[in-house]
Amino acid sequence: MSDEPAESPTPADLSRAFGAVAGAYDRGRPGYPAEAAAWLMGGDAKVVLELGAGTGKLTRELVDQGHAVFATEPDEAMLAVLHDRVPEVSAKVASAEDIPANDRSVDVVVVAQAFHWFDHEVALPEIARVLKPGGHVALVWNFFDQRIPWVRRLVNVVGEHAASSHASSEVLADHELFEPAERTTFTFWQDVTRDTLVDIVASRSYVASLPEAERDAKLDAVRALYDEYGRGHDGMQLPYVTECFRAKVRDLREESDAADGSDADRPTVSDGTDTDMLLIDFR
Repeated sequence: MSDEPAESPTPADLSRAFGAVAGAYDRGRPGYPAEAAAWLMGGDAKVVLELGAGTGKLTRELVDQGHAVFATEPDEAMLAVLHDRVPEVSAKVASAEDIPANDRSVDVVVVAQAFHWFDHEVALPEIARVLKPGGHVALVWNFFDQRIPWVRRLVNVVGEHAASSHASSEVLADHELFEPAERTTFTFWQDVTRDTLVDIVASRSYVASLPEAERDAKLDAVRALYDEYGRGHDGMQLPYVTECFRAKVRDLREESDAADGSDADRPTVSDGTDTDMLLIDFR
């Protein structure tokens, strides 16, 4: 056996880890507060494209709030769960770097717990392409609220890669295709049992991608932590902070038209409303 240390998984490796733990993800991960979903949408019912929709944790809330939602998810196993959980939503396997939607066809592009996996240089122009003038992109993450002592213990046991996730939102800050981002936060509590807490940890990419023995050791440590702090079958509550961002797309065509004083020779890009085509090519 080689004495060389095992190579750490790359971001691409981690992003592909979810399919194997789709069931644990769906059982363990929390949804998103209704008020957070409403803020992300920014008003009345919208045509919404959700990228990296996972098992539909946010999708369900958006549909319940009256939005017309189309969903994409690159992992087939995750998408299969979404189809079961939110069967009324049109959804397909697709990536944020190659969005199956017409130009200027959606009011909001929303991304829950997934933006940090994107190739931003490719995905952000794609997002801008499909947004209607005045539309916006919305990003959201749930993070453990580490102000609670036992939650800090949990993070020490399993690790938490929140910093890199949160930092990805800064890509929007100076991006030429978007106006400056707005930010707000919400807090909530998730009721968890021993099994729920294990599923939450097991569904994290950096745990799912560990060698089996290391993964089992981490999950055993989580069980021991719950046994120390928990209340058995009565469960306990896990606190979260939900961080939300939204940024309007800049209409560079209009800005260019205003600069040269004419748009007579520019082609018109259809948003799909003047044709029989679907807004999203989910045929």
